[in-house]
Amino acid sequence: MTQNFSEQESPNQINPKQNQENPWIEIAKTFAMAAVLSFGIRTFVAEARYIPSSSMEPTLQINDRLIIEKMTYRFRKPERGDVIVFNATEALQAQNFHDAFIKRIIGLPGDTVMVRNGEVMVNGKVLREFYIKEEPEYNYGPVTVPENEYLVLGDNRNNSYDSHYWGFVPDDKIIGRAFVRFWPPQRVGTIDEHPVFAETTN
Repeated sequence: MTQNFSEQESPNQINPKQNQENPWIEIAKTFAMAAVLSFGIRTFVAEARYIPSSSMEPTLQINDRLIIEKMTYRFRKPERGDVIVFNATEALQAQNFHDAFIKRIIGLPGDTVMVRNGEVMVNGKVLREFYIKEEPEYNYGPVTVPENEYLVLGDNRNNSYDSHYWGFVPDDKIIGRAFVRFWPPQRVGTIDEHPVFAETTN
């Protein structure tokens, strides 16, 4: 059966470009959608970061590339030993720091933390930390961590600008948890070392 065209749509009158969108508009839409998806993933799920300093050595080296995931803390509170990325606190902003920091959580809300004789003590118990570069050569505390805040230290204890200088990290400043290193290739892997409390003897 032959297809009939209406008077307005005779074969000689149809413009083949009529139903085709301008390719530049199509490209613009594609980039806009990619940007929206990228923003959504970066804001709510995960983002890539690189390490600019030696404050977390030996765990993290300068120029390591990490994935910072943002979902975990929607379901649970940060834990001792988590390596977190956080925005500059008010104390840091007052010192003209505005970039994000990366450190390890040592003190949870309500904990009493002290550094003495090369050891970190939390609530009177010594932490065993096998990931640090060297024992701390400073004394600090005791201090009690306020509610909804965290005490953070760098793994390179003697070369880290961290809580023992400027105070605590409010939970609303936390961006996410360092989850995995994806560069360089020979160091790819998860970042999951945690401290343990030393066993006490009676």
